[in-house]
Amino acid sequence: MRILFSWLVTTVAILIVTQLLRGVRVSGVGTAVIAAAVLGILNALVGPVLIFLTLPLTIVTFGLFLFVINALLFWLAGALVPGFDVDSFGSALVGSLIVSIVSLIVHAVFT
Repeated sequence: MRILFSWLVTTVAILIVTQLLRGVRVSGVGTAVIAAAVLGILNALVGPVLIFLTLPLTIVTFGLFLFVINALLFWLAGALVPGFDVDSFGSALVGSLIVSIVSLIVHAVFT
């Protein structure tokens, strides 16, 4: 049940991002649901590998490089999901930050 809740929260966060940023577009709610699923899978499978590979850089930047990793995964999700378009790395960075903030707030309030 927790996974479904996280999936729903990420879907809503992606829809919020598309309203706030010109550089991120989604063709519909169904596409946002798929994009949230792909983003979750990428964060679960690819994210830990990237974090491990870039651990020295993450340590040197006091963890700030994790924002870059999240943005790259967001951008990759945009490349993999038809109808979910992320124009640039900057859009991916801001979009991933908004998704993270919305998810953090919702999870803090409801769990």
